[in-house]
Amino acid sequence: MAQNPRDYRTLDKDLRRITTAEHASLASARPMVRVGFALVFIAAVAEFAAAAMAGQPALGIMAASVAIAIYLAVSIGSNDVANALGPAVGAGAISLTLGLFLVAIMDVLGAVLAGEAVTRTMTEGLVAQTLGHGHPTALMMLAALAAAATCISLATALNATVSTTHSVVGAIAGAGIASFGWASVNWTSFGSIALGWVISPILSGLLSAALLASMHRHVLDKEDPIPSGRLWLTILVAVVVALAVCMGAAAFRGVSGPMIAALGLTGALLGGLYAHVTLARQIGSGEKVALKRLLGLPLIVAAMVMGFGHGANDTSNIAAPLTIILMNIDETREQILNPTLVLLLSGLGIAVGTLLFGGKLVNMVGSKITRLNPPRSLCIAIATAVTVLGFSLAGLPVSTTHVSVGGVFGVGFYREWRDRNRHRESASMPDEELYRRHLVRRSHVRTILGAWLITVPVNAGVAAVLVMLLRL
Repeated sequence: MAQNPRDYRTLDKDLRRITTAEHASLASARPMVRVGFALVFIAAVAEFAAAAMAGQPALGIMAASVAIAIYLAVSIGSNDVANALGPAVGAGAISLTLGLFLVAIMDVLGAVLAGEAVTRTMTEGLVAQTLGHGHPTALMMLAALAAAATCISLATALNATVSTTHSVVGAIAGAGIASFGWASVNWTSFGSIALGWVISPILSGLLSAALLASMHRHVLDKEDPIPSGRLWLTILVAVVVALAVCMGAAAFRGVSGPMIAALGLTGALLGGLYAHVTLARQIGSGEKVALKRLLGLPLIVAAMVMGFGHGANDTSNIAAPLTIILMNIDETREQILNPTLVLLLSGLGIAVGTLLFGGKLVNMVGSKITRLNPPRSLCIAIATAVTVLGFSLAGLPVSTTHVSVGGVFGVGFYREWRDRNRHRESASMPDEELYRRHLVRRSHVRTILGAWLITVPVNAGVAAVLVMLLRL
């Protein structure tokens, strides 16, 4: 049985959706009304912070720091929402407006409930030796914020794919070196963060491949996929809900292990019951569309978990530099704004970016994902959500985009392995075609590695230059 060349184009399409989402970010920010709302929000938060910090020294620097930090938050929210919500909207499981609100709410909850661990790594773990130096430390972090904001905006204007997490980590390291020397950076912690950048896409790829293999075995390869699909997806929803509840409960200090387990079990029972009833109603609507509709509920759950994990992880990009500035501006290292309030403002900034600028990206990416294959999109979404959330609670900042790319790779490699095993005795494709397909995958790997290698030093260099300018 000859191979269908069109089967080998799907992987390229899956991989290109990531770049398409990043390129679409520029177009999503064009409506001037939304830009105006974003500017009003940034100004309002800066005014609120200035009022809350009235009487503090260097009030102007602090207000400017808050404004730049919230600008970063809005940018992050507008760029990354498609990774979470695109599959669910594209599959018709949820409307765009409702989906944006749900993901925005989950972003805020993730920031407040589970954002502390990663924020602590980005502050105490990365540049702990620079803390407590007062004004120089505050200027260092102000330069890091400004450098990351500048580089991200420039990359967006140039349609270049970058990671906001890599940008902020590189900017903090560069500003620390320029301010206090090479010894100011905790290179062991920096190495752990970089190791997380490498491991997280691999874990996401393995998990997405395992999910797709299980879906083929229990649902897609069945002669009648509806009954088995109902059971498999009910279990899947129950497990994902339990995982989200356990991780959310673990974010609270003082919650015992048995209590976390009990909450997780309760979440699993409620999630499974809701899925069982909802899927039964969907199946009753007609078998021809039942399987596609069966995937809708898990896609919604995955989008919400992804929103929670995104808020828990990427909030640190804003909260960590801002926290250091507020703790060192008056040389007392007292937190001028409550740490929870800082996380809340950061999460709200991400949520505003999601609501104002996320819709166009979700429509574009979601439609492309659905045309390719909703089951594969579900596997990628769940793998990305679980990976990002797990690393967030472990205190390691990761790139949600790169984790999503890892999920795409996992699905692609599994599909090729499965296809070759199914057609071992059939005529193979020409060597040139097989080589070209291997080359495409490696080119994407080189793109990702290139982004890791370039983003960090570029942001570090810009931050170092800004430190020198601020000293003048």
